[in-house]
Amino acid sequence: MTLFSIARKNIRKNFTNYFIYFASMIFSIVIYFTFVSLKYDDTIQLAAEGSNKISSVFSGASVVLMIFVAIFIWYSNAFFTRKRKKEVGLYSLLGVRKKQIGRMLFYENFIMGIIALLIGIALGSVLSKFFVAVLMKVMGYDAIANFSVSSEAMINTITVFSIITFINSLQGYRLIYRFKLIELFRADQESEKEPRTSWITAILSVALIGFGYWLTLQNIFESAIWRKVGIMATPLLILLTVILGTYLLFGVFSVTLLKRLRNHKKSYWNGINVIGISQLLYRMKGNARTLTIIAVLSATTLTSVGTAYSLYYNNRSTVEKVNPNSMMFIATDRHVTKQVEEVISKHPNHEVLYHRTIPVIQMDVDTGDLDDGSNERTYTVMSNREFNQLTQLQGKDEVISLQAQEAVLLDPYYIEGISPQYVGKRLPLKAKGGEEIITIKDRKDYNVLNLQTVFSTIVVSDELFVRLQQEANQASLVAYAITQEDQAKQLTKEIQAILPEKARFASFYQDYAQGLETSGLLIFMGGFLGLVFLAATGSIIYFKQLTEAHADKGRYEILYKIGVRKKEIKKTIAKQVLFIFALPLLAGIAHSAVALTPLSRMLQMNLVVPVVICMAIYTCMYTAYYFLTVHAYYKIVTKTKS
Repeated sequence: MTLFSIARKNIRKNFTNYFIYFASMIFSIVIYFTFVSLKYDDTIQLAAEGSNKISSVFSGASVVLMIFVAIFIWYSNAFFTRKRKKEVGLYSLLGVRKKQIGRMLFYENFIMGIIALLIGIALGSVLSKFFVAVLMKVMGYDAIANFSVSSEAMINTITVFSIITFINSLQGYRLIYRFKLIELFRADQESEKEPRTSWITAILSVALIGFGYWLTLQNIFESAIWRKVGIMATPLLILLTVILGTYLLFGVFSVTLLKRLRNHKKSYWNGINVIGISQLLYRMKGNARTLTIIAVLSATTLTSVGTAYSLYYNNRSTVEKVNPNSMMFIATDRHVTKQVEEVISKHPNHEVLYHRTIPVIQMDVDTGDLDDGSNERTYTVMSNREFNQLTQLQGKDEVISLQAQEAVLLDPYYIEGISPQYVGKRLPLKAKGGEEIITIKDRKDYNVLNLQTVFSTIVVSDELFVRLQQEANQASLVAYAITQEDQAKQLTKEIQAILPEKARFASFYQDYAQGLETSGLLIFMGGFLGLVFLAATGSIIYFKQLTEAHADKGRYEILYKIGVRKKEIKKTIAKQVLFIFALPLLAGIAHSAVALTPLSRMLQMNLVVPVVICMAIYTCMYTAYYFLTVHAYYKIVTKTKS
């Protein structure tokens, strides 16, 4: 019998023990192959009309995914190897030479890698079609995905995972050389000492996180500390303080609290709490690094997915801010304007809600008073009366009343700390006969004209507007509001074909479709990678807890022998595992909530609803891992009982 056939027999006979590692490999291959297939999918390329944006985004994300998957498989392999140390020690004790044991472990890993690769690619081929359909849907395309297997994706996946499998197989080969025989037999009985703690370090952990939060919540453009430390260095300082604080929180603060709990005799000696609290106490310090990684991964996932979903969720309101009218253009020719009217009338699905021609003036303005220097920009000037009528038509419950030289500036991109302070400023409008000095009475963070058609807009009093009409270049804007403006693809195309470039046509549909494509791609990427990160974090805790379950098995056997019921054992396990699962989740949610607050301020979006939805979904899926772990843990420590 050859070593290769022994390796095959080992896998077949002990498949239950190999299953977790084997499943981790298949999962990783399925995810990677599916992702790479999307990059080469013809349906996506056709729908996006050969956009390089999709290809480059998928290329960048696949590198991140490849690194992450390699780490995840390495971690799974470490867990699998730890479980096999005793078996390897037994081979050595029976007189099998180290070289032969090493080769056998190498073959086992390699066989499992090849089988996982075949199953993973087969499952990935099916799943990739589903994800193509999802991607098309979120990007707003109607394309139907055809079934095909990408040869480029297959070669890419085989290359990447052959290298990963080869490295892991070498790691298995080295196992017998890295440990002494006695260490292999005592792998599950590593000594555990009660960790030392200090209240000063415990308080320091909270202070570090608090400092990181405080720094994050500062206004970047107005904060003195951000200016002093630097725009590039401050985020690194935040990361450093929050990660270090989180590590100390898990390794020191939680241990200190558990010690306090142990001193509470009534609770400590209630039922078998003594077992759960003691085990947590002795292991929290050792688990601190893993829990910190999970907390950071959870925070990263929630922040990235929350941001991507917020952009997708707010796409309509963002476009409405830029294009308050369904369509707008500069009237360059009466005949052309009439043609546009006829085209719209031929689309009964799009009922006209209002159609208005707006007189405006294009004027140069010296903005030195705004920018602290001499600078000339062109503004679109409209009258108070036209502004009020448009706001009413657009459903904005706002009326302004300007007198003489008073004016209102419309800036939908206004950001506190970056944009100029308009109110109270005096600006000279350059007319043919000289200058008209206006005083900015108020600022509005919206526009009533489509931004691609006009310049920044200033509203002036009616009497000043009439006077300016005689002294500056006049123009007429044609604005339409129609029903189903987000589905006006064909109508937009027909109007674009009629209008000359100088008409500066701007439509709601154009920006809405473009925003949907970009934010849809982002939410898909964020969701897909978030799903991978979630699966990885859940699996890491799962593996960690199962390792501890094997080590705790003897203790629970003693408890059972002295009469502790299985129900009580399960309750203790559930509490113990809940502590481990809840800590990084709560820390991750808190970190992401703080990180998203300044982002919400910068994007001028209310992110509460989309972010809460993301957090709720993430928590539900994470909770599923908790129940799975409790069940597996309980099964391990009680499987010899019946």
